[in-house]
Amino acid sequence: MRDAAENNASNGIFGPDRSVEIEKWLVRKQMALLGNPPITLVLWNGSKIASIGGKSVGTVSIRDRTTFFKLFVHPELYFGEAYSDGTLEVEGDLVALLETIARIRSTASENGLLNNNLMKIISRPKLNSLVGSRDNIHHHYDIGNEFYRLWLDEKMQYTCAYFSSPSATLEEAQIAKMEHVCKKLRLSPGDTVAEAGCGWGSLALHMARHYGVRVKAYNISHEQVLYARERAKSEGLDDRVEYIEDDYRNLSGRFDAFVSVGMLEHVGPDNYQELGKVIQRSLKEEGRGLIHSIGRNRAKPINPWIERHIFPGAYMPTLREMMELFESSGFSILDVENLRLHYARTLGCWLERFERAHEQIGNMFDQKFIRSWRLYLAGSAAAFTSGDLQLFQVVFTNPTNNDLPWSRAHLYTNNSR
Repeated sequence: MRDAAENNASNGIFGPDRSVEIEKWLVRKQMALLGNPPITLVLWNGSKIASIGGKSVGTVSIRDRTTFFKLFVHPELYFGEAYSDGTLEVEGDLVALLETIARIRSTASENGLLNNNLMKIISRPKLNSLVGSRDNIHHHYDIGNEFYRLWLDEKMQYTCAYFSSPSATLEEAQIAKMEHVCKKLRLSPGDTVAEAGCGWGSLALHMARHYGVRVKAYNISHEQVLYARERAKSEGLDDRVEYIEDDYRNLSGRFDAFVSVGMLEHVGPDNYQELGKVIQRSLKEEGRGLIHSIGRNRAKPINPWIERHIFPGAYMPTLREMMELFESSGFSILDVENLRLHYARTLGCWLERFERAHEQIGNMFDQKFIRSWRLYLAGSAAAFTSGDLQLFQVVFTNPTNNDLPWSRAHLYTNNSR
């Protein structure tokens, strides 16, 4: 029935020639909406439309008319939908193609060619209330530790690594990231640390083992907390690291340091002041804090396909938006660093490992899941290389704390373990 309907549409009152001309006109409009990226489009009827934007970086094949019209209405949402369903295919380097589109769409947005207000309405993220946050985290992180184990590093770190040298492996870079964080916090034996959003527990274990601190780590992912507790026990660190399955808003106690790596993206701007108050009541007078978060240079909602299918409730803030957290609680900013290209390289490593594990992942999930996650990893890498996404590390303290380093030299000595 679907094929018959499409044939009728192609050979109906306009006639086949007229229909083809209308389709080509719509293709040109769609390409203009995307900023005329240098890609080649192949339609369901075999028509090929070359870009006017220069040498093609790849070919996008659209398998049916319905998919095309959805792309025309909302490309940011339906590109991901169609790629996942297999009604849109890509030939060539997926990351390079997505990076090219991202760069040109950014220019189009700056020039007012895209209706960002409409996108904000359509792409409104899910709420990060106490209940909503748990549901959002469960959707992404509780899909099976074995899945993540196939393509993350040995310590199961799912945040930006720190490549202190060009030849570093992913494993080395993830250890270097933890060292970089610990040195920024200037941890000392006997310190107490609060961690909000601990993932599978690697940073807390690293801090306890190498810096002699005691850690309370909060996380609302049930699967991750169970895994982290088992690791702490097997490594003999469960007397120094406590993993608490609870929301950051319920953090209690007073600590020498506060750290959050990769959690702020799940908090939402409406909750930044509340998070600031939690940190304020938790830090001692000379306490130090570090927040590591994906961010942006300009405020805009997350890609609507990622919001709907991968990361519900996520939001990547600008530095200005992040300042609401610090300013509302009177914190002093000590250091800001952008590790954007480090995250692009991290994602490249993840994507390579993901593709190598394709067969094993296929035994766990269907092809739609695999295509969705391939697009998510490739699109995220492209977002960092195109400059659409940033990775901010912000170090802060109470305004009356004068126990401060005179330089940044302590960050760059003995940077690996």
